Amino acid sequence: MNNLLAFLVRRPTRHTTRARRAVEIPDEAPSTDAIFIVIRRMRAPLIFIITVFAISVLGLTLVPGRDEGGHTTHLSAFEAFYFISYTASTIGFGEIYPFTTPQRMWVTVCIFMTVVGWAYAIGTLLSLLQSASFQHALAMQRFRTKVQRIREPFLIVCGYGQAGRQVCRELDFQGRRFVVIDRHEGRLDRILTDELQSEVPALEANASLPAVLGMAGLANQHCDGVLALTDDDTDNLAIVMNATVLRPGMSVIARCTDARVEESMRDFAPNAVINPSDRYGAYLVLALQRPETYRLVTWLMDPRDLPLPPRYEPKSGGTWVVTSDDDFGAEVSNDLHRAGMRVVMADPEEGHPDVSGASGFIAGTRNDTTNLALAEHAKLERKDLFVGVRQQSDARASIITALGIDSVFTPTELVAQESLARVITPLFWSFVEYAVTQPEEFAERLLTNLTNRCGDVAKDRAIIDLSAAGSPALHRWLLHAELTIGQLLANPDERDSKLPLVALMLIRNGEHIYAPDDTTTVTPDDQVLVVGHHWGLEALVQTQFSDASAEYIATGVQVPETWVWRRLNRSKRRSRSRQPVG
Repeated sequence: MNNLLAFLVRRPTRHTTRARRAVEIPDEAPSTDAIFIVIRRMRAPLIFIITVFAISVLGLTLVPGRDEGGHTTHLSAFEAFYFISYTASTIGFGEIYPFTTPQRMWVTVCIFMTVVGWAYAIGTLLSLLQSASFQHALAMQRFRTKVQRIREPFLIVCGYGQAGRQVCRELDFQGRRFVVIDRHEGRLDRILTDELQSEVPALEANASLPAVLGMAGLANQHCDGVLALTDDDTDNLAIVMNATVLRPGMSVIARCTDARVEESMRDFAPNAVINPSDRYGAYLVLALQRPETYRLVTWLMDPRDLPLPPRYEPKSGGTWVVTSDDDFGAEVSNDLHRAGMRVVMADPEEGHPDVSGASGFIAGTRNDTTNLALAEHAKLERKDLFVGVRQQSDARASIITALGIDSVFTPTELVAQESLARVITPLFWSFVEYAVTQPEEFAERLLTNLTNRCGDVAKDRAIIDLSAAGSPALHRWLLHAELTIGQLLANPDERDSKLPLVALMLIRNGEHIYAPDDTTTVTPDDQVLVVGHHWGLEALVQTQFSDASAEYIATGVQVPETWVWRRLNRSKRRSRSRQPVG
């Protein structure tokens, strides 16, 4: 295997970390309690109103009145308080008994004082409700409450930019719960327009703060991992630091574009650090030197229902021309050079580069339109030229398809695909690492098997758990009889036909058996990673839960089922098919 391609398998990571003190994960940012803010801002108005009430009540008890007999009398403290209460609140029941002129004069003064007090208090309250600090505190409290109500495994996604948005959409499609943190105003509004299936707790805050991650559920027992996908490498480093130090053993995946920051991240031993600019060169070399392996890996990693991409035809000899206005060009050039290719760097400011003697051309400036223009000019000069372009987003996907671009590098898309490959079905990434190390014939055989059985579009993945909890019927059968992969993937309604599924990996007692053939036997408590049509996965659920189906696929003997069992089995299949994959 080419040394450069080893980069796709595993980058060196520090697996030993210093002993750290166990500390409690903070879950509340300072000065963000909404009740505290209300009390602090309303303190002066409330004191003013209380003072006005006290003076009004005291004055009304001191001002003399007269009873029906003409004798001088005074209201008790309770009677004065009662009268001032309904008078100042504008309810106005009337006088307790006929007041004298001094009493009515004092009540008039009290009315004006309380009106001023209420106006002061209401104005301050309205101003408070509209203040950014109170709205932010209220949003934090709602966010914390929503997170605390989650009673199933979830992920913390930091950053809802292009990469984070793609990851969240696919997680939602797979039925995985997640919470979102983003510091940029307005980004979280897109969660509503994305029409996600489940309710997504989202907070506009700085995810690099430990307290914010704590509010997002870092200490929650249901938290499965943290994805640092913000646009700022320093913030991603802080997120990696907080998650790995405060919650040792937590699965952490980070995005990074700066090599120096990436090395700092690896000191904290996250599960993966994805540098898209650095990894593109390795994928490009894989496409040129191992085109079938590249087709297999990228097709299975892409969450979209896209057909199998065409095979690259490697160009031998010649040179590669790379044009860029930042570090991307140097990184790609180094990757190509390490793969044994001659590389020429071209300055985009000097016009269109000379590609007359080149085998390939990479347009890697920071401007998407410029890259497409450079690519089209190169294609006009050499129709057989291999052309790759760098695109900041997939907004011009239709133009790229029409121009027939051979290779497209979209950083956010690469980050999203690798993150999802590790998160949705973690075992799948170990298969990717294995496939890259194998000869080209391995990918050719597997692609042929996949397309023959599943077509060139189906690629849904699932882990078939053969334990008593995951597949009770199959587990009971395996306790006293054998079963092969081929039998496991047989159609439970027609044993002689195969479900549109292919086994990628068999996991047994921690050992990984890659691309097992149909004659490989399975045992109780094994796990099988399969890929194929969604309806094939649903049909497989019948075999997992029905003893009659399990016996039928193994022996061909059809065991009759009762009407009650068929109804119960159908209900189990529907329930299981709604569960998240992997």
